[in-house]
Formats: sequence, structure tokens, C-alpha cells
Amino acid sequence: MTSTVVRKRSALTKGQLPKFAPYIVLVVALIVGAAILALIGFNAFGWGLVTAILFTIGLVAWSGAVEGARKAKDKLATCLVVGAFLIALLPLVSVIWTVLVNGIPGLVTPGFLGTSMNGVTGAFDNKAAEEGGKVLGGIYHALLGTIQITLLATVISVPVGLLTSIYLVEYGNDRPLARAITFFVDVMTGIPSIVAGLFAAAFFFAVVGPGTKTGAVAAVALSVLMIPVVVRSSEEMLKIVPNELREASYALGVRKWRTIVKVVIPTAISGIASGVTLAIARVIGETAPILVTAGFATTINNNVFGGWMASLPTFIYTQILNPTSPSNPGPSDQRAWGAALVLIILVMLLNLGARLIARIFAPKTGR
Repeated sequence: MTSTVVRKRSALTKGQLPKFAPYIVLVVALIVGAAILALIGFNAFGWGLVTAILFTIGLVAWSGAVEGARKAKDKLATCLVVGAFLIALLPLVSVIWTVLVNGIPGLVTPGFLGTSMNGVTGAFDNKAAEEGGKVLGGIYHALLGTIQITLLATVISVPVGLLTSIYLVEYGNDRPLARAITFFVDVMTGIPSIVAGLFAAAFFFAVVGPGTKTGAVAAVALSVLMIPVVVRSSEEMLKIVPNELREASYALGVRKWRTIVKVVIPTAISGIASGVTLAIARVIGETAPILVTAGFATTINNNVFGGWMASLPTFIYTQILNPTSPSNPGPSDQRAWGAALVLIILVMLLNLGARLIARIFAPKTGR
């Protein structure tokens, strides 16, 4: 009985690689790759590259010898796809790792999130660098400015972008106005950020007066960059709403505007929220337009409509370009990396918030 079971298993697994084959090939590739790199100069990136090449060659060759050409081609395609994914993932992992390593010391500094740069001079940085003391100064003013400017830009952009996408999908019907709007939205998508900043600065120069720099001007500049993203993403989400839902609502005598509000938008709210999040993430790290329109401040400014205002991108820019103490740039670098880490955390929280909003407002489905 036992011999019969063994023969059946052998027949079923004949011509197939064992499940542990990739692990064996990987171990051998790691060892051989390390040996090759030891001869020509070892480095982690080269080791990974050589290991990946050896792993692909070894697994494909073994599969071709045991399973045949068809399975070998499948293994080759799988290795290429996984390799492309790892190559695309490598810069992201590298950036996150670098920001974490350099940003955590600044983030854990007492008072970093709750103090501004008001009164912090190069003498304090010299003392901290020479005596190893606490690095003074924080990003509270820049964090507050980023939140205020981005929030105001979102308030401006989301209604305009959403209403525009509703017109294009529900009322445009390929009219000349709809085609013109689509064309200009596509053009605006590729506008450099500095051009948006110059537009907002020139507009308020003509309306208010020369030299007007406030958080509101920066919010207008960012809204120029946000609106095309919101329009395009919302338009695509509204297009995928089935027409049967609209027709069913019309058949019940519901007016078109109410159908859009009660049926179309709730159905597409998940994608719309994701599009808004992408738009916010697109502009929250912009530096050039904010420098042109809001300037830079070292003190806390709670009035987005008056006075210069700092933001996290401009804070990072100025700390790197113009350290508080040119002779001891270490404390300024620490603040800049800490601010960069906070900026990444904000983007991550925005993505989590978009998923939560999409889950809350998504239409409920029954069995």
C-alpha cells in the first residue's frame, strides 16, 4: 500500500521542480555573488544585482532541464516581473530609510514639534555643535503654516474640481465648452509649480498691491496645481458609475441634480477621495510657489490672510541652503531632516484618511 502511494506521488510530481528549489538557488546565488564581489570590491548594491542575475540564470536553467522550455520561459518571465518590481521599489525604500535614519534624531528632540525658530541664532547652534548640547528651535510655525495653506487650497480646489468634473461627465455631452475645459485641464496638469506661484503673485499684485505675500496667496498658487488633478481623477471616477444606476433613479422620477448628489457621487466617493488625497500629496511638498507667494517666517503666524508664513518645504529649503550657523550646519541639517520626516508622515496620514473616508462613505452593499 505504501509503495503504491509513493509511486502515485512520484508520477504526479515527475517533471516538476521541488518546492524548495527557489530557496536553494537563492542561497547558492548569494554565496557565489558574495565571492565574485569579494574579488572585484564588495558593495551591497552590486551584491544584490549579481545575486539577482545568478538566481534568474540558475532557476531558469534548472527549470529548463527538469520541466522543459515552456516552464523555463514562465520562470524567466516571473523573475523579470519580480525584478522590475524590486527595482521600482528600491528608490522608495532607500528614500524612506534615509529620511528615517537622519530624521528621527531631530524628531525626538524635545520641543521640536512645539517650538518655532523665533530667537534661535547661530550662537545656539554653535554651542550645541561644540558642547554637544540640545539643539534648540523647532518646526511648529512651519507645521502650522503647512496645515493652514494646504487646508485653504483644498477648500478652494475640491469644490471647483468636483463641479467641473460633474459638468464634463453629466452635462458636457462633448460640447465645445466641455472640449475646451478638457484641453485646458490637460495643459494645466503639466504647468511647472513656479509658474503657478508667479501667477498667484502677479494676480494679487494687480488686485491688492505690490509685495503681497500671505498664506492665502500661496493657497491660490497651490490650488492652480490641485484643480487639474482633482478634475481628472473625479472625472474618471464619475465615468465608471454604471448608467443603469442613473436610469433607475430617473425612472423613479428623481431629478438629475438629486440623482448626481444621492446616487452618482456616493457611488464614486471612494475614487474621488483618493483623487483629492493625490492632489493634496502633489502640492504639500511644493517649495517654489510658497517661497514666491508666502515668503518665509521664523515666528508663528495664525493669520493665513496676513503676513509672511512658513511651511515645511520652505523650512527644509532654508535650513539646508542658509544654515542658522554657517560654520556649524549640523543642527540645521538635523532640523531639516526632522521636518522631512514629518512631511512624509503627513502624506501617509492623508492616505490613511482617504481610505477611511472612502470606507465610511462608500455605498453599502447587501448580499
